[in-house]
Amino acid sequence: MSIGSVHSDLKKTPPKLTMSPWNISIFRFLLTYLAPKRATSGQVGTSIQTFDGVELRIHKPKDVEPNSALIWIHGGGLIVGTPAQDDWRCTALAEELGLLVITVKYRLAPEHVYPAAIDDCYTTWMTVQKQALDLGLDPEKIVIGGASAGGGLAATLALRIRDVGVVQPVGQLLVYPMLDDRTTLRTDIDPKKHFVWNNKSNRTGWQSYLGEHFGAETLPDYAAASRHEDLRSLPPTWIGVGSLDLFYDEDLEYAKRLRASDVPTVLEIIEGGYHGFDEIDVDSPVSKTFMKKMLDFLRPLT
Repeated sequence: MSIGSVHSDLKKTPPKLTMSPWNISIFRFLLTYLAPKRATSGQVGTSIQTFDGVELRIHKPKDVEPNSALIWIHGGGLIVGTPAQDDWRCTALAEELGLLVITVKYRLAPEHVYPAAIDDCYTTWMTVQKQALDLGLDPEKIVIGGASAGGGLAATLALRIRDVGVVQPVGQLLVYPMLDDRTTLRTDIDPKKHFVWNNKSNRTGWQSYLGEHFGAETLPDYAAASRHEDLRSLPPTWIGVGSLDLFYDEDLEYAKRLRASDVPTVLEIIEGGYHGFDEIDVDSPVSKTFMKKMLDFLRPLT
C-alpha cells in the first residue's frame, strides 16, 4: 500500500529498514562504524567533558563565548544511536546561533529498560544546571531538543522538569518526535511501508524500552510523552514532521493538545517528507528550509 509521493526536492532513495530484536546489534555496528561521515562546521569545536561521572559532548562555536545552550538528545528508536551521529546538525546549530550545543549520552534498550534513558536525560539536565556558571551559561537560557526517539525523550524530559519544579527549559525543539507507544497497536498502518522507520521497527523500539509495561493500558510517569494527561505550563514548543512519517499522526495530535493547553506551539509539516528526510538528503532545498524553520524558532529564545 502506498503512503504517498515523496517531496520532489528529495532525490535520494530513502531506505526501507525493519529492526527486530535479533538485528539490533547489527544496526548498532552499522550506524556506529559504517555510517557515512557528514561534514561538520570548521567554525565549531567539539569536545567531551565529564562532570560527576556524566559525559557531555559539547559543541562550541570558535571565537564566541555563548551564554545560552541547546541540550540535544539523539534518535535511534531508543535502541540504537550515539551522540556523535548528530554532530552535523549540532555543529550547524551552534554556528548559526552562536550557542553551546550539548548532546546527551543515554543508556539504550533492551539492555537498559525504562526509566534508564529518561533518568539519564534528567541527570544531564541537572548536571548542566549545576555546571552552568563554569560553562559560561545562563541557566534560564537553555533549550532542550531531539530528533525521533530523542524528540520523544525531550518531550518527556520537559514534563519531568516541570513537575519537579527546578529551573525550566526556555523551549523545546521536537524533530519528528517518537511520542506515543500506542502507535504500535495500529495494524491499519502496518501495510503502508513507511520509509526508514516502520511500525514493526516501532514495536521493537517501544517493546525493548518499556519491557513489562509494553502494551499496558497505563504507563508509569514519563515513559511516553503522549500518555501524560496534563500538558499545561510547558515551554514554547516546535514540532516538525513530514506527512509520510510514521509519527505524523501522533505528532499532530500532540501539537493539538499542547495548543489546547495554552502552550505556544509551532507545527511545521513537510508534505512528502519521510522520517529523517533532512538527514538523508541534507542538502536538498526542503531540508534546508526545515533547518531554517528550526533556527527561526530557536533564535529569539537564545
